[in-house]
Amino acid sequence: MAVRIDFNCDLGEGCGDDAAILPHVTSASIACGGHAGDEASMRETLRLCRAHGVAAGAHPSFEDREHFGRRVLDKAPAEIARTVREQIERLRAIAREEGVALAHVKPHGALYNVAADNRDVANAIAATVAAIDPALVLYGLSGSALTQAGAEHGLRVAHEVFAERGYDARGRLRPRGTPGAVIESLDDAVAQVRRLALHGEVVADDGRVVPVRADTLCLHGDRSDAAEFARAVRAALEADGIAVRAFGAAA
Repeated sequence: MAVRIDFNCDLGEGCGDDAAILPHVTSASIACGGHAGDEASMRETLRLCRAHGVAAGAHPSFEDREHFGRRVLDKAPAEIARTVREQIERLRAIAREEGVALAHVKPHGALYNVAADNRDVANAIAATVAAIDPALVLYGLSGSALTQAGAEHGLRVAHEVFAERGYDARGRLRPRGTPGAVIESLDDAVAQVRRLALHGEVVADDGRVVPVRADTLCLHGDRSDAAEFARAVRAALEADGIAVRAFGAAA
């Protein structure tokens, strides 16, 4: 069976060239007001997704625009569930007006990382997504508490890996601001992508080879060079004969 992978990007965040990125990806996670985004940006990103045949999803976060959703906030699971629901429903309403069906939900930033290890938070997110629409796919860090919770709540889950983020020996993302957390070299990122997609493994910060499940590959759209990375990553995947398709799409 041919290797296939979804190629997703976090978009609608007001800090990148979404129009230049979208032709190269298969799924987009759209900021829906927590860390970034407003009605205009959500509507424009949904229209771009429709024009390019890209699957659209919600990208909810801690409500923390000042720190771009990358600061952990001390919130109870019930409060997290409330804000996640509000953000998804905000995007979902606009998507209906634009004739776009949401395909997935992917938490952003600090919320994503907390949900990778905190089972109460993971359950709150998974239960919320399942209650809104059990057909939505839940994206989470490969092998994390979030993907486990999603499966237990009856959702399809996509185990996510990252093109240009460094990993630790547990298969978790290295904290931003620490050495090696972000891969700046395009060549190094492409090498990591090929290893993830073809072999299901990544080299951790201690040199250890860590096995991962790679259903969907993420590129961060807030990079200044995200469009260049998107083109190169897509070309590398296709050169290796990997089928690049939205998660769950027909072959």
